[in-house]
Amino acid sequence: MAGASFYDQIAANRRNSFLMAAFVVVLLALLGGTIGYALSGSPQGALAVTAFAVLLGAGSGAFTYFAGDSLLLAVSQAREVDEAQAPQLMNVVGELAIAANVPMPKVYLIDDTAPNAFATGRDPAHASVAITSGLLEKLDREELQGVIGHELSHVRNFDIRFSLIVAVMVGVIAVLADFFLRFTFWGGARSRGGDRDGGGNAAQAIIFIVAIVLAILAPLISRFIQLAVSRQREYLADASSVELTRNPYGLERALAKIAGDQEVLEVANRGTQHLYFTNPIKKFEERSSGLMSTHPSILDRINRLRQLTGEAPLGAAEAASLTGLD
Repeated sequence: MAGASFYDQIAANRRNSFLMAAFVVVLLALLGGTIGYALSGSPQGALAVTAFAVLLGAGSGAFTYFAGDSLLLAVSQAREVDEAQAPQLMNVVGELAIAANVPMPKVYLIDDTAPNAFATGRDPAHASVAITSGLLEKLDREELQGVIGHELSHVRNFDIRFSLIVAVMVGVIAVLADFFLRFTFWGGARSRGGDRDGGGNAAQAIIFIVAIVLAILAPLISRFIQLAVSRQREYLADASSVELTRNPYGLERALAKIAGDQEVLEVANRGTQHLYFTNPIKKFEERSSGLMSTHPSILDRINRLRQLTGEAPLGAAEAASLTGLD
């Protein structure tokens, strides 16, 4: 087998995503500290603002942590199914749950002809997997195993929890930056400037400028990192799916089929798109304009799978006819 094994891919993708998440934590602490010092002129003020940011994130994160999956399933119009209603699906989920060494998740069906799926839940003991009816109709058993293996890998790797933590930190950075910029715009900078002139606090003046720059750049940087983390976790779930199924071909064919499918997943939106197996918002849709990528390209994902089998990557001509792969 040429190239990296799925164990190598798993290790590299996990390492990359943790490093990027750590950078977001550092960015939040740096932004909170500079804003606090800029406003108060003291280390105690810097610590107070940083602590406030952490508490704000903890509060919003706690709500999403315990109630987010129920809201997501409701918004997606998913209904729970059992073995009598979807015997093959329940069988595939059950066998891969055993392979992943996770409890059997609840299984939901979304009545939509677009093939896609997502997993949600705060941990393996409270996990759910939702599959569209189009996925069941258009994929064979091996392809379905590849997709379910991918989704259960998200569960086993705690990707939902991991993504939630990153999203909360990114949200707190945006709130903190917006507050500081509004404060500055409405006269806070002039007020602090008068204090600085009186006290000759040059250090505070410099930190105030640094805080303004960070408040402008930090939300953009953290958002790009969040998207990069999302893409790394998709690569990780693909490699983990191969570990579970020992069959990269099923997942590769599933990706190719979904890439060529023109059906639109009506229940998906910009807030939920990152959770799906592939981005449910198609490039030709009106709502796709201006979106940044939450998923790696289908071609990149297929070529990483081909590395595992030693096959040559797809070239430009093959990529252009990706929709013809079956």
